Amino acid sequence: MTDTLTIALAQVSQKMGDLDANAAAMLDWRAKAGGADLVVFPELQLIGYPPEDLVLKPVLAERSEAALAKLAGATGDGGPAMLVGAVIRREGLLYNAVALLDGGEIAAIRCKHELPNYGTFDEKRVFAPGPLPEPIEFRGVRLGVPICEDIWFPMVAAHLDKLGAELLIVPNGSPYEIDKDDVRSTRVARARVAETGLPLIYLNRVGGQDELVFDGASFVLAGDGTLVRQLPDWEEVLVTTRWSRGDAGWTCEPGPIAALEPHPSDVYHAMMVALRDYVDGNRFPGVVLGLSGGIDSAICAAIAADALGPDRVWCVMLPSRFTSQESLEDAAECARMIGCKLDTIPIVPAVEAFDAMLSGTFADTEVDITEENIQSRIRGVTLMALSNKFGHMLLTTGNKSEMSVGYATIYGDMAGGYNPLKDAYKTTVFAISRWRNERRPRFGLGPDGPVMPERIVTKPPSAELRPDQKDSDSLPPYDVLDPILHGLVEEELSVGDVAARGFDHDTVARIERLLYVAEYKRRQAPPGVKLGTRNFGRDRRYPITNAFRTA
Repeated sequence: MTDTLTIALAQVSQKMGDLDANAAAMLDWRAKAGGADLVVFPELQLIGYPPEDLVLKPVLAERSEAALAKLAGATGDGGPAMLVGAVIRREGLLYNAVALLDGGEIAAIRCKHELPNYGTFDEKRVFAPGPLPEPIEFRGVRLGVPICEDIWFPMVAAHLDKLGAELLIVPNGSPYEIDKDDVRSTRVARARVAETGLPLIYLNRVGGQDELVFDGASFVLAGDGTLVRQLPDWEEVLVTTRWSRGDAGWTCEPGPIAALEPHPSDVYHAMMVALRDYVDGNRFPGVVLGLSGGIDSAICAAIAADALGPDRVWCVMLPSRFTSQESLEDAAECARMIGCKLDTIPIVPAVEAFDAMLSGTFADTEVDITEENIQSRIRGVTLMALSNKFGHMLLTTGNKSEMSVGYATIYGDMAGGYNPLKDAYKTTVFAISRWRNERRPRFGLGPDGPVMPERIVTKPPSAELRPDQKDSDSLPPYDVLDPILHGLVEEELSVGDVAARGFDHDTVARIERLLYVAEYKRRQAPPGVKLGTRNFGRDRRYPITNAFRTA
């Protein structure tokens, strides 16, 4: 029986479905762990998380088992053991599991008991729940290994404690959400520590996977709930923790407590990491976007420059006869400040061509929103042509406030491959724009100074699709609209409940109606990073044909 233990925590990223690359990376991290007894990796590190229906392909499970056996063989060199997340097949069922690899063998396997089936998660669709796990015997220490969701409920940790677990190690694939750090550490992890008296290692992955982004922010709690180690957010790190057994059980030697990014810096980093990994993971050479002179496209260009480098960001100004000189100047200055390429392609000839082409069919009709949308769709076609020709992924730039109420043109400004602002309300866009103009993200590749003229932040938002147009012509002010939307979307409140907070009842009812009738647009929107608790797509899944209203 040992009285000391060295555990290396590999807070690392994953490549979905690339088992060879993930296995090779784990061996590299293991080599860097030196004299550690055990290297711990995040949930489903071997295949990637969340695998969704990919895991249902039989060949994936076959290759996972082969790769796991090969990794186990590598531990026969006398070096550190590894705790690896992988998919396991038993009697025709698939399990989200962890395997202890030690001494050249798969020494133990434990399966996830609590399968999340809410919000972004639908694990019950693809995995079977494992039995309540027993502790793993490792070099004289009884390790409890609840997997991610297993610690969100008392039962699994209590069961492990009852069976004599001395230390809880929790591999995670926990996506970022605003304020989730406190939920993980205070409401969940500390509750399990208080109930069991056991110290706890919480290890989370980092990096983007489609609409999800993982912030890391792993930590270690002592048996009294004290935070003894805090890993940074958003970065891959390998941290060695040293443990000793005493009369009161196992204790971890205190170490650095990294400062986590505050709000709204955390939101900006989430957007940046998610975009970087989406573009690089899908092998795009860079991104192209329409730079209008407005705040949404300006901050998207800045996010892209910080994520990819300014040389991989191509901005295009697409002026119409309604585009103001101010917008032309602001777009040019924004591109200069960021350091990215800017081209100008006027859409006036295409608009005139469409006017002529439709003049017969549109005769005796009034000019209305149809003509406005044609301008937006011409821009979308033009930008997609550039993407098609040169390979850059087209970024869309609509924010959540607009997407909520349908203030966006389907096949126009909604056309593209990814939207960094999809889950960001307009007030959040203002906040991150002010933040980025004052400071640079800690591993951003963009410029040190401001990224947009102050005028972009302060001028009234406008789509500039008709003379003197302002967003406020069609929508309530954003400091009114966004709290209404938060109540209707994030909190699922009724019109009456939201109005009771001091908002005009008819305005709230109108916003609810717009929210529901725009569902068909959102179903056709590109993916974008999840930031809050109810993003459109993975979290909030409403029927398109829907007559229900709360007012």
